[in-house]
Amino acid sequence: MKSRASYSSSASSFIKSSPEEILGSLSKEHKFRVLEQEQINSWRFQIDHLKNVLQEIQSSWIFIEFEIPRIGKRADVVIVHEGNIFVLEYKVGATQYDSLSIEQVYDYALDLKNFHKESHPLTIVPVLIATEAPQVEISIALDYDNVAKPIKCNKDNLAQVFKAARTSLAKHDLDIDKWANSVYMPTPTIIEAAQALYKDHKVEDISRSDAGAINLSRTSSAVSGVIDYAKVNSKKTICLITGVPGAGKTLAGLNIATSRMGNESEHAVFLSGNGPLVTVLREALIQDEMKSNKVLPKEDKIKKSDAERKATAFIQNIHHFRDDNLTTAEPPIEKVVVFDEAQRAWNKEQTSSFMKRKRGQNDFDMSEPNFLLSVMDRHQDWCVVICLIGEGQEINTGEAGIIEWISALRDNFSGWEVFSPHAFPELTHVKINSDLHLSVSLRSFRSENLSKFVGYVIKGDSIKAADLLSVMHDYPILVTRDLSKAKDKVRAMARGSERIGLVASSNAIRLKPDGVFVKNELDPAMWFLKDKTDIRSSFSLEDVATEFDIQGLEIDWACLCWDANFRIEDEEWQTYNFSGTKWQKVRNEDNIRYVANSYRVLMTRARQGLVIYVPPGNQQDETRLPEFYDGIYSFLKACGVVDLDGMELANG
Repeated sequence: MKSRASYSSSASSFIKSSPEEILGSLSKEHKFRVLEQEQINSWRFQIDHLKNVLQEIQSSWIFIEFEIPRIGKRADVVIVHEGNIFVLEYKVGATQYDSLSIEQVYDYALDLKNFHKESHPLTIVPVLIATEAPQVEISIALDYDNVAKPIKCNKDNLAQVFKAARTSLAKHDLDIDKWANSVYMPTPTIIEAAQALYKDHKVEDISRSDAGAINLSRTSSAVSGVIDYAKVNSKKTICLITGVPGAGKTLAGLNIATSRMGNESEHAVFLSGNGPLVTVLREALIQDEMKSNKVLPKEDKIKKSDAERKATAFIQNIHHFRDDNLTTAEPPIEKVVVFDEAQRAWNKEQTSSFMKRKRGQNDFDMSEPNFLLSVMDRHQDWCVVICLIGEGQEINTGEAGIIEWISALRDNFSGWEVFSPHAFPELTHVKINSDLHLSVSLRSFRSENLSKFVGYVIKGDSIKAADLLSVMHDYPILVTRDLSKAKDKVRAMARGSERIGLVASSNAIRLKPDGVFVKNELDPAMWFLKDKTDIRSSFSLEDVATEFDIQGLEIDWACLCWDANFRIEDEEWQTYNFSGTKWQKVRNEDNIRYVANSYRVLMTRARQGLVIYVPPGNQQDETRLPEFYDGIYSFLKACGVVDLDGMELANG
């Protein structure tokens, strides 16, 4: 039987097979060149142990070293018994049930539930086996989605888990061959995706393939076709990839860059003006590469300085790329450049102002898109510029949107060929390809409708928002006036290593009395990559990330703190800026759009669910009057957002 496991068989066949035969199958499938004795000894123990345990459940099926692709690891053992799935993680010789091991087996179970198609409707029971730990009471407690709380057992009482299952879990008929060969539909975080692609995994291996999502491989294939066309025909081309928030634009860009970066005639590079994204992705790649060192032979190990150099060459800050090319008129080495979040490129006024103030370029009079295209236009033969463009995500002064790229092409680069999912009246050389638009959000695997719902909220359309939210059953959105309850709820909803975090608008100045300091400097690498034991991580719910820190990245569960800079007045959204000691109404249309977009970004950062905190206000503080916040709270409830306090009362 083909499966994701290194070894699979019926329990009865497993019992009859010799340990050497089973061990041989496992060793043959081992992905590393050097198989350590510790791993062999662990397998020997597991084989002997399971031969005894499975005597009583010989109708079961066993899978050893079961691949969990999104996480990039393998579960020690998966046992399918009476239509229920048991995920076993062995810690041979362990004398205690440590939290990291519990989290590990929980993650495996959640991954199967969320991304292994045939496991969606099934009960999944994670089991940690710390062989020398003391016995604890065994009981099976199922959560709302039929994933059990992790069970802790030692080498002597694993059989009790299956006895407990017979009395507490329903039996189901299951086509074991269909389950073993199930489609795996992962939705990795951008950090996980970058790490996987960097290791030469294919985008098809780490992205969903169901009919409800745009197939990212089609987009990547379309862009690869553009690159090959440009090379063969000596054309200078620009390729526009558009999409809704969370649709996979950055994933598509990373896939293009990784697939092409080894080609010396192209020197593909991924460029982003998003400083936190660059910092987090680089550090994640470095940490992952150094972690891989532990299982490599000495001669294959990489130095940290080399890992840093490699990651820095692959993911660059767009502003460094720009500044490097100010000092020379020579064409850059890169022939293929991917510009992430190209809609955030600066207009002429912002770029000129920056160049005069920070770079001493008093006569600089180009927009950022215009200058970047002029740099690539230095190539005599061919080049490809790939722009990843998010819709409605301009969040800062001077961010021009797609129009600045179009204007630059029209006015100065009319000879370039444009590949786009949309037509532009201003341009004559446009080749339309619908595969270059990503219309379905993949960030939230629990609800593809999240970005559309948020769009209705930002527009102030509570009726359409409520209608849509009523069918978003798997994506909870809650509201409360109590910050401590909001934090407690986010902590309670997260399981395993699912990441939680506190987010707020960069101008949410009057959240400070609640202990939410948006002006504190955040270290994004610490916030996104450190674990629960580090107070600098997002898990602590102490440091708050703003739209500038988190755009392009994501967490599993977010606590969004909503301030009075975006409030409801006369049934419409009004925008304010806190300056000095008071709120001032924003009248500039661009600045109004930036604030609205900042909340759009913040509301679409959570993959699995969102808790919104709206302050109660304070009648004695003119900057935090209750009426500033009451309209926000009432509007969100009108959008169908569930009141956390009311939900708790209903649940008793």
